[in-house]
Amino acid sequence: MPTAQKSAPALTDTPKLPLKGHLSHWTCRNAAETALAVISKAQKQPGLVIFLTENMANANQYHSLFKFFSDDQLPILTFPEWETLPYDHFSPHQDIISQRLTTLYQLPSLSNGVLILPISTLIQKVAPHPFIEKFTFLLQKGDEIEIEPFCQQLENGSYKRVSQVMEHGEFAIRGSIIDLFPIGSKTPYRLDLFDNEIDSLRSFDPETQRSIDTIDAIELLPAKEYDLTAEGISLFRQNARHHFGENVRNTQLYQSVTQNQTLDGLEYYLSLFHTDVATLFDYFPENSLFFSETDIGAGIQHTWQDYQERFDIAQHNPDYPLLKPQELILSESDVFSELRAFHRIQLQNAADDKDSIQFNTQSVPDLTLQTNSDYPFAKLVAFIDQYHTQSSKRILYCAESTGRRETLLTLFGSTPQLKAKLPKQIESWSDFLNNTDPFQIVVGPLEESILTPDFCILSETQIFGQTVIQKRRRKRKHSEFENGISNLIELEVGDPVVHFDHGVGRYLGLETLSLQNEETEFLMIQYASDAKLYVPVTSLHLISRYTGASAETAPLHKLGSDKWEKAKRKAAEKAHDVAAELLDIYAQREAKPGHAHTTDDDAYTRFSANFPFEETPDQQAAIEAVLDDMHQPKPMDRLVCGDVGFGKTEVAMRAAFVAAYSGKQVAVLVPTTLLAQQHLDNFKDRFADWPIRIEGLSRFQTAKQTQQILEAVKNNQVDIIIGTHKLIQNDMQFGNLGLIIIDEEHRFGVRQKEQLKKLRTEVDVLTMTATPIPRTLNMAMNDLRDLSIIATPPAKRLAVQTFVQDWNPDTVKEACLREIRRGGQVYLLFNNVDKIDYMAEEMQALLPDAKIEVAHGQMHERELEKVMQDFYHRRFHILVCTTIIETGIDIPTANTILIHRADKFGLAQLHQLRGRVGRSHHKAYAYLFTAGKSLMTKDAEKRLTAIAKHDTLGAGFMLASHDLEIRGAGELLGDGQSGQIQEIGFGLYTEILERAVKALKSGNQPELNTQLHSGAEVDLGVPTLIPETYLPDIHTRLVFYKRIASAGDENALQELQVEMIDRFGLLPPQVQNLFTATLVKLKLDALNLKKCEASDSMIRLQFGNQPNIDPLALIQLIQNHPKQYQLKGQSELKYFDDFPEVSQRLAAINLLLTTIANKESAC
Repeated sequence: MPTAQKSAPALTDTPKLPLKGHLSHWTCRNAAETALAVISKAQKQPGLVIFLTENMANANQYHSLFKFFSDDQLPILTFPEWETLPYDHFSPHQDIISQRLTTLYQLPSLSNGVLILPISTLIQKVAPHPFIEKFTFLLQKGDEIEIEPFCQQLENGSYKRVSQVMEHGEFAIRGSIIDLFPIGSKTPYRLDLFDNEIDSLRSFDPETQRSIDTIDAIELLPAKEYDLTAEGISLFRQNARHHFGENVRNTQLYQSVTQNQTLDGLEYYLSLFHTDVATLFDYFPENSLFFSETDIGAGIQHTWQDYQERFDIAQHNPDYPLLKPQELILSESDVFSELRAFHRIQLQNAADDKDSIQFNTQSVPDLTLQTNSDYPFAKLVAFIDQYHTQSSKRILYCAESTGRRETLLTLFGSTPQLKAKLPKQIESWSDFLNNTDPFQIVVGPLEESILTPDFCILSETQIFGQTVIQKRRRKRKHSEFENGISNLIELEVGDPVVHFDHGVGRYLGLETLSLQNEETEFLMIQYASDAKLYVPVTSLHLISRYTGASAETAPLHKLGSDKWEKAKRKAAEKAHDVAAELLDIYAQREAKPGHAHTTDDDAYTRFSANFPFEETPDQQAAIEAVLDDMHQPKPMDRLVCGDVGFGKTEVAMRAAFVAAYSGKQVAVLVPTTLLAQQHLDNFKDRFADWPIRIEGLSRFQTAKQTQQILEAVKNNQVDIIIGTHKLIQNDMQFGNLGLIIIDEEHRFGVRQKEQLKKLRTEVDVLTMTATPIPRTLNMAMNDLRDLSIIATPPAKRLAVQTFVQDWNPDTVKEACLREIRRGGQVYLLFNNVDKIDYMAEEMQALLPDAKIEVAHGQMHERELEKVMQDFYHRRFHILVCTTIIETGIDIPTANTILIHRADKFGLAQLHQLRGRVGRSHHKAYAYLFTAGKSLMTKDAEKRLTAIAKHDTLGAGFMLASHDLEIRGAGELLGDGQSGQIQEIGFGLYTEILERAVKALKSGNQPELNTQLHSGAEVDLGVPTLIPETYLPDIHTRLVFYKRIASAGDENALQELQVEMIDRFGLLPPQVQNLFTATLVKLKLDALNLKKCEASDSMIRLQFGNQPNIDPLALIQLIQNHPKQYQLKGQSELKYFDDFPEVSQRLAAINLLLTTIANKESAC
């Protein structure tokens, strides 16, 4: 690398350029230097800077870097690839189309800015600007629109009508409410019409569907790059006949477009929809400046080769005749002919001629942290002394995330030589330029460092080596809303449901019945012998989805028989036993003092910093909970559950470090010798730099070796001992045992479990399991068993296009190429460790240019970590792996998964594996390959059909997880519980268990016969339903019925009304009546009244057993107004008067209930 010359310019002071048409060369050491130089030029340059990259992955990297170095005033645009293979029968994700059309719309009006694009998109022919202008229109508050013509206008712009708007290019109409997600917009918008006038315009959150802000105007761009209006279709037909001959009329392509059907892959027929297509050069201003980080000619040739190869393969499909490559992309000579009109700068890492401009920068020396040294930051301290102290130059540290920034600051604070030089936290690069502090720290995307005569930017990688940052997915709110309704969403006719009073039946849909001239909607359930039960929508809190077995094997109870009551009673008895046993252990733990560990913060921080991944939120919470438990003076008993991956092991290692470092011994107990050996290797790797002795006990050792280890453990000479159940046999003696870590306890036998039960009351116990424990069960357990769940949940919507087919090398090759071309990566799941290397070789033969690696659970943890780190940092394309990736780290760029022999996996596991791919702006693909129908069981076929149908991981994931829920329940409560759960359903079982726990904790005996209070019945003599005309979608209607019926108080009802008005418009009278009836029901429940009937002349109240009323007030009321009030026996009160309006009935009921209420009760 040449040293910087004295005359070399500074990165932030870029040189003047020669005339247009000239080619210059700039030398930058790395991407960070390149980005700073380009942005410095762009901020001074009038006109557009066009930055060409080799591929989309590099474009995304530079986009992040340019954003970091620029201010908010400089527009930075991208023009992404379609992310499909040439001539694909897939269309790009709507978010990509949105980004492309937004850029095309903005380009002609830009006076300066940066456009980043790969060479493959520079040469694509694109939609002409007049087309974009023609279908772009402005909507403002106060505008008048007619709904039908407006719909037509949106459809002409290729917007798609849906029931609920979630993605770009969609719109929905519900009465006077119009929801739409404009192309190029960050959020969707809601138009509220008053007659035909736009009364209000609001942005809303697509996840919650709730409004966010009020705005004045929105701009609508077309939703596709081709024209699907009658005019566009006519042009397409004319051009298609001209190109392909009259026979084209018989093709599926021609017929589908003629019938205005949107076909996937129409982008590759763009020129047929327009009189003249444009190129990007038509959009670029004359004073544009080009930068290229790659060889333009080679990039064009590579793209042409791709198009030609795909054309040769796909041209024989008679239903889809193809346009030749030259009709879709520019040739190399065309591109260079256009480039002659602009100045161009070729970027390179090393100067290859004397004319290349080299900047005044130097290489940063090795500053890596030495964790095993007494002075881990010696290299960094020496560098600072030389660079800053001698000449007062400034240093900016750049951390990859806020979490990593805190780690750096903690480490610096605990290092004496760096304590006085703690960096000041700043928010951006411009903050650094605008102040003079010598040491500063910022969060940014830099992986490389920059060293100049004036300042130095040190990336975190320079100090720590590379870490893996978990990009935060949107946190799921485990809200009352989600818990309340997730079990009814997507309910299909025929699905098993549980009615608390009548047992398991089959859901038949919603039906509106007219009773006494009032319309009410009922949920219909079918029971044995074809008996039907109609459940009023106000009682939907009694209904839950059945999970506990597959739909085919779920029980079907008989109405009126006592079988259901017996099943409930038996489950309640079992739940009581479980709760009592857990409470007993809990009480013993509370009574016995334990050891409170102390933590050396400095040593612990250094140990943690060696973990090469950033902790996920769940993992961080689990670590904090474990350490908090260990610091308490009572025995810990915590269960950490999370699937196969890196999550749990790190929690165990942190706990082991704290215990061993504070002088206590740690026993790690595993069910198999193989696992013991694996843990031993992993622990030795992780603790290599620390003075901690680790030994293993297994059958591989001789009797003499075993004896020596046992002696060393007894004499407190071993800090961490790893082994199978030998560790808890009677002859095992510890010198100073402080922590037991148990892996997969459910795989131990009954005797060992009993032994462990005793230990739980004496030392800290940390149990790890890969079986997911459902959160609902976790809540039911409350604090009887401390649980940490590591399962950073999948984002709400992960649309993954799913294909089920036999293994086919051509399909495999195509799927991999599609992903690699767009800068992405591929998981190939092959769950056979013995043959996995052979599979990797086969893949290499199929894709000779692809870089391929292997990952499985029998590898050393360090080796596995390195492979996963390399995959995260995109150092190879395809990971051939086992189910070890089921949870593990998020790889945002891996968006295709191929699953070999998918028929061998359970439904829940397939959902989990498919959840590894899929992000909002990348179309994700899952290929489930089977071995052919003859080798598949009927069950496997059903599972694969189900997963292909549910391509959104929302409620579908919950439905599939019932088999895991049962395994999880067995794990937590003992295997004897599974039968009870299967009989009455998982939801009801957890409810009964929660009641038993609560009763026992408060010192009461749980009543085994107690019914779930089904709530009072209310009949106000008016229709109470959500009309189909107001809310047409049956699933959404069902969800709102359930949420209204489950509302706990008046505030919750009020909140629901606000949400419904926001989403669907003003409430019709029937819906207002439904809320009124539910409010009355809440008041009746508070007083333990069974029923309230109201008509225009009478109100009738029916009392339950032990009503919560004031008998004296009731008697006084009847004595004072004998004509108006009548008591019938002990159970009924009638009140006569005129109540023609619902509001009058409500007021009368409120007054009556307030009068007779026991004054200590709140109505």
